[in-house]
Amino acid sequence: MEVSGSAVVTGASRGIGRAVALELADRGFEVVATMRDPAAGEGLAGETGGNLRVARLDVRDPATYDLPDDLRVLVNNAGVDSEYLPVEHADLDDWRNLFETNVLGVVSVTKAAIPLLRANRPAVVCNVTSSSILAAVPFYSAYRATKAAVSALCDSLRVELAPDGIRVVEILPGPVDTDMFRVSQGEAAGFRFDRYRPMAERAAGLRRQSADPMVVPPRQAAARIVDAVLDDGAPMRHGCDPLADGMMDLWRQSDDETMFTMTASAFLDAGP
Repeated sequence: MEVSGSAVVTGASRGIGRAVALELADRGFEVVATMRDPAAGEGLAGETGGNLRVARLDVRDPATYDLPDDLRVLVNNAGVDSEYLPVEHADLDDWRNLFETNVLGVVSVTKAAIPLLRANRPAVVCNVTSSSILAAVPFYSAYRATKAAVSALCDSLRVELAPDGIRVVEILPGPVDTDMFRVSQGEAAGFRFDRYRPMAERAAGLRRQSADPMVVPPRQAAARIVDAVLDDGAPMRHGCDPLADGMMDLWRQSDDETMFTMTASAFLDAGP
């Protein structure tokens, strides 16, 4: 893909979104780094030698959408997380909040962007999901369900938008050094319930052994993401860190039941 026109990144106040906005600007795009509170992006434009401006956009409020006429890249990164609880103890209001932002927000922004992307084709929609959707991970059900929904959305969009020259890229991050990763409440939530405590202990141990040592900086992940955006011949799904790459390789080589058995067994061994 030739670098020209504008790129919009949602959820660009921090973490992966912020890093991707900077990387796109460094590569030559006119970047609109969007966030609910533009004050959170103060100084962001000064971190790149490229062209970047900060704008307010709340994915749940279409009245805040102001997309550039020369839009060629949309990165749907904005998302929220919640306490990682067993489904038995889940708060349905939390589930609704996650789906409203993580799924319907993506749909809403993408709907608004498609006519502009079509007018400036070739163009790209890049949706950030999660490598956790590839594995049977306990207590992450609400967050994983929203990301799996976006993954399914990607497949439908690929078919619908292909005739218009709009490519759809899915990014499945693993452990990237973001606020969301660092303040994950997954371990503490599971420990609160006696029935699930052994499983929570096993999950915490696995995270310390596998995920924590493989954390990558956001800018390193962002470089991989922008490479995928620009590569017209790249696969439709990408990791952006070593753990996600390994999960993707395993997923591609396995059927669903084998993948479930391999990943779930690590947690089921700790069951009551």
